[in-house]
Amino acid sequence: MASLGNSGATSSPMVILAPKTKTKKKHFVQQKVKVFRASDPVQSVFMWGVNHSINDLNQVPVPVMLLPDDFKANTKIKVNNHLFNKENLPGHFKFKEYCPQVFRNLRERFGIEDLDYQVSLTRSPPVRSSEAQGEGLLLNSYDRTLVIKQISSEDVADMHSILSEYHQHIVKCHGSTLLPQFLGMYRVSVESEETYLIVMRNMFSHRLVVHRKYDLKGSLVSREASDKERVKVLPANIHFRAFDRIKLPTFKDMDFRNNMQKVYVSEEQKEKFMEKLNKDVEFLVKLKIMDYSLLLGIHDVGRAEREEEEQGDEPPNEEDAEAENGLAPAATVGSYGTSPEGIAGYMSSCKPLGPGEFDPYVDVYAVASIPGAPQREVYFMGLIDVLTQYDTKKKAAHAAKTVKHGAGAEISTVHPEQYAKRFRDFISNIFA
Repeated sequence: MASLGNSGATSSPMVILAPKTKTKKKHFVQQKVKVFRASDPVQSVFMWGVNHSINDLNQVPVPVMLLPDDFKANTKIKVNNHLFNKENLPGHFKFKEYCPQVFRNLRERFGIEDLDYQVSLTRSPPVRSSEAQGEGLLLNSYDRTLVIKQISSEDVADMHSILSEYHQHIVKCHGSTLLPQFLGMYRVSVESEETYLIVMRNMFSHRLVVHRKYDLKGSLVSREASDKERVKVLPANIHFRAFDRIKLPTFKDMDFRNNMQKVYVSEEQKEKFMEKLNKDVEFLVKLKIMDYSLLLGIHDVGRAEREEEEQGDEPPNEEDAEAENGLAPAATVGSYGTSPEGIAGYMSSCKPLGPGEFDPYVDVYAVASIPGAPQREVYFMGLIDVLTQYDTKKKAAHAAKTVKHGAGAEISTVHPEQYAKRFRDFISNIFA
């Protein structure tokens, strides 16, 4: 067990490296950023840990190829009685990163540089997402390009069980996928409580407001938004700074059908999309995964333009312009790849975008509507909830629903092959 105490006149934390670390652990690098101020100690430790882990990885050469051990590896840091930043960090905490070399490789394949990833997660505290339900954390990075989701220890085990195949799939498709882009997985321990977090790319845009949202499974049984869900209405003229705090209703398959909703894209875009979807779904079937959904977000360009005109040059009110912790949101300046502003930081100064425009390098799940569509729209489409395997619990749920709704009913809990076929058939018909 190694420990590092004070060096010189500057106070630094006592860091104890766990003896069972399976990856090579380099010497601790003093944090360049000492303020990890968030309203929650778990978030502060998460920011500290990500900052430390990326600094640490920068000292380790990128391996020529990943080895089987890399898919089981982890690094652990234990901090006791540190003497710096006491007002922002708890006195004792632990931080664990799972499979650091694997996730570094995945970030590279998804076109995300470690420096940008680090800045997006640590420059300012993440903001609680309006999608958060129940007690679990669901956060957006301050620049809205990443999602930090609290998961269970069972989810961590499931992630480990598919990580090697997931990585192979991403290599095979050259990072072009509708699956979640998993970028890092961590455990934060504060006061003996363990919080497991996974970081993914945000499927929605960091700058285009989503006005309507659907969760589609291809099942029509019990697949309608509840009355409680429907009363969530996106207010008119909402300033984008406040958008993270606005709850948007999630509509489902029956709502999509009843609303006569359609996705208006070109034949070529549809073919490309379905080709990606088919490959991803084949991968999920192979792993006996089911119960996933297509998340569809729709940005109404005309509505956004009207709201922008109505707002004019009015500055956002003070409440909107400040994050919950009192830190002003960062301006988006810099250049992508070497940006001090994170993943989306280069866009405003180097590539100004007009209404409904997006950069496909950042908004990888976005597709614009075809010219001549009834409305100018931008669609964000990706697969979510991909860690549910067809286990004993699902088999029991399938049996119970079959008894209730009949063998021919389109229930969501069916065998992975059946689920995949029905899902693909339904999704292929959402296009105009």
